[in-house]
Amino acid sequence: MASDTSALAVVTGASSGIGLELAKCCARNGFDLLIVADEPEIEQAASTLRHLGVKVDAIEADLSTIEGVDKLYLAIGNRPVEALLANAGRGLGKAYLDQDFAAARKVVDTNIIGTIYLIHRVGRDMRDRRRGRILITGSIAGFMPGAYQAVYNATKAFLDSFSFALRHEVAGDGITVTCLMPGATETDFFERADLTDTRMGAVRKDDPAMVAEQGFAAMMQGQGDVVTGWHNKLMTAIASVTPSDLLARAHKAMAQPGTAKR
Repeated sequence: MASDTSALAVVTGASSGIGLELAKCCARNGFDLLIVADEPEIEQAASTLRHLGVKVDAIEADLSTIEGVDKLYLAIGNRPVEALLANAGRGLGKAYLDQDFAAARKVVDTNIIGTIYLIHRVGRDMRDRRRGRILITGSIAGFMPGAYQAVYNATKAFLDSFSFALRHEVAGDGITVTCLMPGATETDFFERADLTDTRMGAVRKDDPAMVAEQGFAAMMQGQGDVVTGWHNKLMTAIASVTPSDLLARAHKAMAQPGTAKR
């Protein structure tokens, strides 16, 4: 159980998938919750989580915008945030030059700008109190150039790097920073990112509950990072010694549209 059953955890992207499962982990460990997503399904998620016996507040906000993050921060009010689980993210498949630029920018604004702005606001409050935990959902996608997912993989590379840098900056401030780096996970990510007709979209995926449990445990233990699943650990080990050009070529074979049945 969490040491303080009234401690507040803020979980973004919590309407489904890994975010909802992270929120469940927090609730089972005694955290009250403020959950956020950019869709009305966040209210149904809140109803589900309340059955776990904790206080749950939910807001619908677009965290790709400064205004959306400010809306979330205003909802936090003067409550101390014990744990910030920055999980909100967006994907986008197909060739970069074929993508709508507004959609590509939304990926950057959600995955990078909204995430680091929220961490900047909440992290300063944690530093003032000299207490807090931050979990950032990165991805093993950040280890490889993502042909046909070029913008998405680049944003995850940013988050993976950012989390390690921030961890060492705040090491003496009572704050821990953990990077959760899953691989392909059974969520609606692939449908939303228009990747269902790719080999990547067709492969067997990890259970989001397993991913969340490992990420939550790593956060509570103050670990710097966790790669979920043995096969993902193997992939990251291989990626670390493979030339980027070969990684991009391999990713192309998995993410190119129309490859699902090849």
